[in-house]
Amino acid sequence: MATPEFVLSLRERIGHVPLPLVGVTAVVFKDDKVLLGKRADNGAWQCVSGIVDPGEEPADAVVRECLEETGIVARATRLALVQQLPRITYANGDQVDYLDLVFRCEWVSGEPHPADGELTEVGWYGLGELDAVEQFHVRKIALALAEDDPAHFSGGS
Repeated sequence: MATPEFVLSLRERIGHVPLPLVGVTAVVFKDDKVLLGKRADNGAWQCVSGIVDPGEEPADAVVRECLEETGIVARATRLALVQQLPRITYANGDQVDYLDLVFRCEWVSGEPHPADGELTEVGWYGLGELDAVEQFHVRKIALALAEDDPAHFSGGS
């Protein structure tokens, strides 16, 4: 599924003006490999991503997106990053401001394949095989890999 129905409905009313949306990114690990896909629209290699539906829990959205785009079942294990992305203007003129919630996920079952047309290629890649991935996305993978550091939550003591 490319653009959710609720977004299309909003666009009928508001046109191309900036629309704030919540997006999710799934950094899925299986052993020492990460799931990557090549986007059909721009050819970029990245982790699975998508838009949170109204009323949907973000962790549920990231699991849904993995299944829809790659055919795998994943489990969200930790929120790794929350960031406001720079405004995106699509080819049709639509503008979007995404709040991106990046989840560390683990593979549960299934073999990855381009399931819904949003990705042309998908598979498991070693951490040394990220040359084709933009640094912006490599950072998401690195933060999902990072272990929680209790010192960050101890108030400095």
